[in-house]
This record gives sequence, C-alpha cells and structure tokens, in this order.
Amino acid sequence: MRGRRLRAALTPYALVFPGALWLAIFFVIPTVVMLSLSLHSGNVTDGYVFTWNWQSYVDGITTYTDQIVRSLVYGFLATVIELIIGFPVAYWIAFKGGRHKSVYLFLILLPFLVSFVLRTISWQFLLSDNGILLGPLKSIGLIPKDMHILATGAAVVCGLVYNFFPFMVLPIYAALERIDPRVLEAAQDLYASKFQTFLRVVFPLSLPGVFAGVLMTFVPATSDYVNATVLGGTGNTMIGNVIQNQFLINQDYPVASALSFTLMAILLIGIFIYARALGTEDVLEVAAR
Repeated sequence: MRGRRLRAALTPYALVFPGALWLAIFFVIPTVVMLSLSLHSGNVTDGYVFTWNWQSYVDGITTYTDQIVRSLVYGFLATVIELIIGFPVAYWIAFKGGRHKSVYLFLILLPFLVSFVLRTISWQFLLSDNGILLGPLKSIGLIPKDMHILATGAAVVCGLVYNFFPFMVLPIYAALERIDPRVLEAAQDLYASKFQTFLRVVFPLSLPGVFAGVLMTFVPATSDYVNATVLGGTGNTMIGNVIQNQFLINQDYPVASALSFTLMAILLIGIFIYARALGTEDVLEVAAR
C-alpha cells in the first residue's frame, strides 16, 4: 500500500522531469552562461574575466540604439500587417472553408517545408529591380525605371510578414474553430447585424488566438536577422544582425550577451504591457470556455 502511494505521489514529478530537464539544459543553463558573459571584461587574445562589468550594457545600448529601435518598429509593422491579413484568412477558413479546411491550412503551411533561408532568398529574386514583379511593371511604364524595393525597410517587413504569416493564422483559426455556430445564430435571432455579431461575439471569442498569434509573430520578427541580411542590406540591419556579428565575427562576447539580454528585457516588458492592455485574465477565461 505504501509503495503504491509513493508511486502515485512521484508520478507527476516523473512526468514533468523530462520537460524540466530539457528546459534546464537548453534554456536555463545557456541563459545563466550568457548573463555571466555579459558581465565579463577582456578580449579574445587575453581572455575574459568576470568583473561585474555593467559597462557592456551601456556601450551596447548607446552604440546600437538605432538597430534596437528599427527592430521594434519592423517587428511591430510586420505583426500589424499579419494581423490585418491573417484574421480574415483564418475567419474565411474557419467559417467558409467547408470540408476543404485541411487543404487550405496545408497550403498556408506548405512554404514551411522549405528552408527559412531559401524562402527569404526567393523573395530576393521576386523583389529584385528587374525581377518577375518589378520588371514587367517597369517595362510598361507603371512604375519609374529607377524604383527599387530591395535594400529598403519595406522589403524587410515584407519578408517578415511572409515568413511568420502562419504563426498568426493558425492560432486565430484554432480560436475561431472553437466558436459554437449556435452562438452566432442566437446573436442573429436577437436582431444583431453581421457586423455587430462579429464585433460583440466573434472577435471577443477569438482574442485567445489573437493574443497567441501576436506573441508568436512579434517576438521572432523583432529578433530576426535573416530577412534584414538578405532583403535589407547594410542600411537596414536589425539587432539580431548586430548580436550575430558580435558573437561570430568580432567575438565580443560581453557586448553580444548584453545586447541579447537587453532585447529579452525589452520584449518581456512589451509582452507584459500587451497582456495587461488586452486583459490576460479575460482572455484565459474565454479560452477556458
């Protein structure tokens, strides 16, 4: 009897242990190491010494303020555009897709079968000055001959929207799919117009998906460096590019680690403000229904 009780008491911990071990190895330990590195001083030649060197944070923030702000702006714009485009797509699939919903979802996920880098490079060919998009428009005189999109902020934002689009659509679709059609019928029986039904019934019930979709797109879009490298050029670098260069090229590990923690702190503060503004408790209550 005692052995059975002991097994019953240890079972939850045994189930949690693999996930906790994975989290510790691949998140907690690297985070602690990175925090320690951010407080080191020295160089690659002479070595690094832990000295509680907070100056790395000051140097990183003051030197790369433009890249930090640019990353936040690009991430915000990409998230807003994805929400504007993704919500109608998810709504149409959930309520109008019929028996072909799985096909439409597969088409949205289809680009993910290709490498992230290759997908971004394909946009480089698409947006090139004489590519399949701008070339014909220039030849018939619809746009100026000297117009270009590559190496601009617009190209970076377009790449971010394309690459992270499924992360916005899928959570919203999952939330909309859970809405009981009888709720919509009840709203219409109470003489609510389609717009009122959407505004007062559909959209509030979709907030858990919107909340998840915004988080899943804004965070990776802000810290991304591939789109800025391939589509933006040297004039549109983001903070992810700076961190990569500091780690791999300059080997300035304290500054690179300090910038990583700075970005993490900014994103966590932004997420907290966003959750408070949206009302996380209300969102969780809706999701639990």
